[in-house]
Amino acid sequence: MSKSNILVVEDESIVAKDIQHSLKKLGYNVVDVVSTGESAIVSAKEKQPDLVLMDIMLKGPMSGIEAAKMIREELNIPIIFLTAYADESTFNKAKITEPYGYIIKPFKEIDLHTTIEMAIYKHQKVSEVQKERDLLYSLVENKESGMGSIFIRSNAKLVRVKSSEILFVEALKDYVIVQTSSERYTIHSTMKDILAKLPQTEFVRVHRSFIVRLDQIAAIDYPNLILEKDKKMIPIGGSYKDELIARINLL
Repeated sequence: MSKSNILVVEDESIVAKDIQHSLKKLGYNVVDVVSTGESAIVSAKEKQPDLVLMDIMLKGPMSGIEAAKMIREELNIPIIFLTAYADESTFNKAKITEPYGYIIKPFKEIDLHTTIEMAIYKHQKVSEVQKERDLLYSLVENKESGMGSIFIRSNAKLVRVKSSEILFVEALKDYVIVQTSSERYTIHSTMKDILAKLPQTEFVRVHRSFIVRLDQIAAIDYPNLILEKDKKMIPIGGSYKDELIARINLL
């Protein structure tokens, strides 16, 4: 497992050396040690660390809180505040920057290690969700091009899937499963968002947990329907029955 890269921002040289020593002892890679808010921003841009340990009360015109705010907005790097000041006023100013941790000096190495690991883990998970939502656009219908397809994020790639290949969509907690004739994709989305991006003339929602392709319905045996492709049985929700009947060619 690779070492996490840490940027240390501390204006007391003795404290900075002590922090650096503790981080190396814990197995982290210290990419830089700086003493001002301005230099912290420059170093963060250059070094692109995995995390910044930021002293709140820095000497100079820029405080640690101001530097943290800029780093968060421009670089999206998680920040943990280090401070000897634990008063409510300082805490309230610091929390506006949405730090991933807050450690009071002097601290124990176990506290430093635990807070860093939790911060890096949480940031990774938050970033994953943000990427998937941005790529919801991982599920984007290319209406302008008229390709009749959507793009689905799969293994860090965007895969173009023809809407004609989609058999059904199934809800699974905070995720949805897009089942095609040959593949199964799991993405972070909601049924409402998916339905809005699928061609309205081709798909219908038949249950709170299912959207199906109309031309894939082989039979309806209420309260279920059967898909033509694999004979899969899908439930029909009572509140969706009328719309389904209205959408099929009923004799």
